Amino acid sequence: MNNNKNLIYQIAITQIAGIGDVLAKNLISYCGGVEEVFQQKKHKLLRIPGIGDKIANAIISYKNFDKAEAEINFIHKHKIQTLFYLDTNYPSRLKHFQDAPSLLYYLGNADLNNPKIVGVIGTRKASEYGKAFTEQLISELSETGCLILSGLAYGIDVKAHKDALKYNLPTVGVMAHGLDRMYPIAHSNVAKKMIEHGGLLTEFPSNTNPDRENFPKRNRIVAGLCDVLIVVETAIKGGAMITAEIANSYNKDVMALPGKVNDEFSGGCNHLIKKNKAAIITNTQDLFELMNWDLAKPIKNNQATLPLNLSDDELSIISFLREKNKVGIDDIAFHLQMDSGNLSLTLLDLEFNGVIRSLPGKIFELA
Repeated sequence: MNNNKNLIYQIAITQIAGIGDVLAKNLISYCGGVEEVFQQKKHKLLRIPGIGDKIANAIISYKNFDKAEAEINFIHKHKIQTLFYLDTNYPSRLKHFQDAPSLLYYLGNADLNNPKIVGVIGTRKASEYGKAFTEQLISELSETGCLILSGLAYGIDVKAHKDALKYNLPTVGVMAHGLDRMYPIAHSNVAKKMIEHGGLLTEFPSNTNPDRENFPKRNRIVAGLCDVLIVVETAIKGGAMITAEIANSYNKDVMALPGKVNDEFSGGCNHLIKKNKAAIITNTQDLFELMNWDLAKPIKNNQATLPLNLSDDELSIISFLREKNKVGIDDIAFHLQMDSGNLSLTLLDLEFNGVIRSLPGKIFELA
């Protein structure tokens, strides 16, 4: 856990009106640390991109550290972990997304860096078709040890959590409120079990209600933290569709369960498949094939002859692949600290030159 001095400032910066996650990280980068943000003179703050007079005044006049101290007391009392984006314990899959939360609150014991994280989401009005598929999927994932991620909402979300508990898989619920309350209250017993066999994760401090605007924020954590997002059932509009769109923007794999063309809560899934925004999933094998999760395959020791005039980035990627054999694009971006856009172009160049090959699930290996 962070020491109290650092944590006071980490909490405080999230409480200043007008400072979101992107701007907070920008401020910390320019100032050299989160505590240093609060020690800057106004004229220096105004030199930072995105900082105007209003936000600069809000920073230099901020005195409400009692609120941060009260939050620390709550954290210690309930044995909550805090995960700051610069800390080693911050989830690695989220680190390279600029809009990821700067600070997370976590209650549980599941590894948020589990090698396999599957997001399972869908409508609150789940049908027997959707619930049966969810249980079949999760039961057949039980041997993989993967972490099941969802939002603990009614319908498909809570079904996924319950099935994960039933089949002994760790499961984490991402909340749209503070850890001092539960929404919906009907899921309190499930949440208690999840703390023992998974966890609850949120970016919101205590005393935060599940307000409407918090749910899209919650959804981006689900999208960013999973390796593959499975949409079981959803209407053409809804939270699951928002999560799927965010996952696509994050270059994550998305899968959707098809349904009848006149079924309202298969309409969103059918649309995602039709628009090539999701791969079709009809059974667990579809997931294994997309994600290249056949662990029985032998790993090659590649020592191919490399072309001349490779860039430093290309050489770093090749060296990393030699060390790790098969690696996902998210892990490459995190470990090499490369921008996702430039990384994609560099990987494409290497693939065209026959140096690497891409595998299903955005996995790469040396050719």
